[in-house]
Amino acid sequence: MKILVVDDDPQILDALSVGFQLQWQDSTVIAASDGERGIEHFFEDNPDVVVLDVTMPGKNGFEVLREIRRVSDVPVIMLSARGEDVDQVRGLELGADDYVVKPFSHLALLARIKAVLRRAELPPPVQAMPDFVAGELTINFQSHEVSLHGEPVKLTPVEYKLVYHLVRNAGRVMPYQALLDRVWGEDYGATTDHLKVFISRLRSKIETKESAYRIETERGVGYRFVRAPLTPRATAG
Repeated sequence: MKILVVDDDPQILDALSVGFQLQWQDSTVIAASDGERGIEHFFEDNPDVVVLDVTMPGKNGFEVLREIRRVSDVPVIMLSARGEDVDQVRGLELGADDYVVKPFSHLALLARIKAVLRRAELPPPVQAMPDFVAGELTINFQSHEVSLHGEPVKLTPVEYKLVYHLVRNAGRVMPYQALLDRVWGEDYGATTDHLKVFISRLRSKIETKESAYRIETERGVGYRFVRAPLTPRATAG
């Protein structure tokens, strides 16, 4: 297990390095004190998970995240002393898997890392036929593979869980809280703001103007996957 920690606070770097190695004796912690070094280590060391501070000299955490997401879906947890919703939403929209506000408990951060790693577990062997087909969209539940027009769609673990639960309940509204509980877990503390961001990301990856399906919003209730656009698509959100 290789964990890349990018933070300009040497005390946080030291504390996390010691804490991770105490909890996971087989882990390797790679420390970077600024965004540029963080990107270099990412490409050189191919980490399994990235813990990334938002506010740093030079490249900030959002810029580093953008560079990472151009080439990889590795789990990324953002750290920030700023707890404003707009910053959290921005991090999630750029592709972060989680967002932790400083100060934080090292054990709580460790639990968050374990959670994103569980969601990113490698899929089992592939089976020949897809389990779900809606127009140009196909999904293989066993291998967690999603294809559009025959081409694979790269989804993060959270995005895959969302589409899984939506298509398994195609035609029915999935309430906000049901999706939050099934995707993040009852004790995780995810909010409808998290859900809106990830639904938007999912729509951008699997929907086109010609799609024979939509993820519709039932305002104040939840989301519904419909196989054909029988009604005008509701406003995202």
